Amino acid sequence: MNEFPITVRFPVQWGEMDAYGHVNNARYFTWFEAARIAYMARVGLVSAEMQKPEGGVGPIVAATNAEYLRPVVFPAELVVGARVTRLGNTSITMEYAVEDANSGVRYARGGAVLVTLRYPTYEKVPVPPEIRAAIEALEGRIFE
Repeated sequence: MNEFPITVRFPVQWGEMDAYGHVNNARYFTWFEAARIAYMARVGLVSAEMQKPEGGVGPIVAATNAEYLRPVVFPAELVVGARVTRLGNTSITMEYAVEDANSGVRYARGGAVLVTLRYPTYEKVPVPPEIRAAIEALEGRIFE
């Protein structure tokens, strides 16, 4: 998980299991969301100030995906990582990974494309310069 600047830990709950004896596939998107929000909060893109009802700027998920590598079963302690892999003019591409917190076995990987919008008009706007700078600092690299 060293390649992911943001990680969030989750204990697998019995109620997350489905009839097939493993964690339900939809649950992964909840884990991805938690890691994404932790990342966005860290760089200042998710805050009350940024998302004012009138004229605020914030991210919206335009696309998301998951690739399931092996099933997760109870009991397990997971770590979910999030990182930015591309920073466009109005978009942010993220990558996620789900691993066993103890063994490092990777269970899934996923991604999302976020678009920065002005609320409440939902007009696409450039990623704010201070957010771009915070992402580049967190990732330790400059995005072209």
